[in-house]
Formats: sequence, structure tokens, C-alpha cells
Amino acid sequence: MLRWSTQIHKWLALVVGLQVLGWVLGGLVMTAIPIQTVRGEHHVAKFRPDPLPAEGVMGYAVAAATLGVEPVEAALKSTLRGPMWVLKDADGRSHVVDARTGRHPAPLPAAEARLLAGVQYQGAGRPTTVRWFAEAPEETGKSGPLWRVDFDDAEKTSFYVSPETGEVVSRRSDVWRLYDLFWRIHILDFRDGDDFNHPVLIGLAALTLPVVVTGLILLWIRLARDLRMLRARRRTGAPAA
Repeated sequence: MLRWSTQIHKWLALVVGLQVLGWVLGGLVMTAIPIQTVRGEHHVAKFRPDPLPAEGVMGYAVAAATLGVEPVEAALKSTLRGPMWVLKDADGRSHVVDARTGRHPAPLPAAEARLLAGVQYQGAGRPTTVRWFAEAPEETGKSGPLWRVDFDDAEKTSFYVSPETGEVVSRRSDVWRLYDLFWRIHILDFRDGDDFNHPVLIGLAALTLPVVVTGLILLWIRLARDLRMLRARRRTGAPAA
């Protein structure tokens, strides 16, 4: 058993060793950094939106008819740009309508996006660069156009702002990007970072199992041998090595 356990442990460890190291490092990073810090929750300013007005707000049916949308979901929201209807159609697409005018809100200009991002930010940083994305970057997990406002804090925080409502819909930072890197290493999905059922990961996990089992066997054999030697020394009175 010793010979076979040693051979299996040695050669399989050569195959999966780097990935096991990645798993351990990833686990350390993901447990050492609080998830609230990763999500940038400590940079979210605490404020209350204005109450929805009792008058002057149209119903969702009127707003939907104005845009020519057949919604399956409708939510009236108080945003930094006033009350808005968010209508979701059967294809899952969201349509925003100004609940006072019935029109689709004009996209925020850069200066207003910067201002509204700063209002929703809490911390020592100040807004610096403002960038427009016609299609949301992959790291946001969103679709459609977005403004990105960067802050000069230690974490290089970025707020992604909806050009329609002025809300921060996604928060990213260097801490989040480090976490995301180790998450992708952890699940071996470097393209999307969300598939942890693919064959490569399953195969490496399966190969790692005998490495762990044979490691435990070798440890047990070594401990049993050391225990026998210790007992023999005590019987003979020989000094410990």
C-alpha cells in the first residue's frame, strides 16, 4: 500500500498541484476580504429618495401605451431624476418612462452623471474621470448604455450610472477585480466567470480526490511508524532521536 500510495500521490500531485494552489489562494482571498468590501457597500451613501408624488403621476398603462410596450412587470420608482416607471416586457427588456411626462428620459450628460455618482458615494474619494459606454462592460453584469464614474480612493472605485434614472446600478473596484480574478481561477472559467459545472473543473476535482486520499494514507502510515518507534524506544530506554 505504501508504494502504490506514494506513486499515485506523487504523479497526480504533479498534474493538479498548481490548481490546488490556486484553489487554496483563492479560498484565502475570498474568505479574508469581506464580501461587503468586495461589493463596495461601504461606499454607498445613506440617503432617502424623495417620496412619490400623490398627484401628477400617470398610470403604468398610459406610460406603456405611450412607448408602445406591452409590459409583464411594472414598477414605479422614485429616482434622483424624479418618478419613473420601469416596464419589463416579455423578452426581459426594461423600458424606463418618466412618470410625469410619459416620455423616455433623455440620457444624462456627463456632468450630471458625475454629480449624481458623487451624491451616491460615501468615502474619501472624489469623482475624477467620466466615461460613456454604449454597451455595458462585462464586469457590470448589465446590458445597455452606462456612464462610468471613477473615484480617486485607495480602492479605485468605479460607479456605473444609469443614463436614464441616474441610479448607480453597479459598483466595481480593484478589490472586486482581484476577487473576481481568484474566483475565475477557483472555478477555471476565465471567459464568463459563472460556469462551475464544466468538465475541466470536474475532472481536476476528481483527480485531486485520490491525491488527498493517498496523502491521508501516507500520513497514517508515517504516524503509525513513528508511534511504533516511540514505543520501542520507551521499552528499551533508548534516548529519542
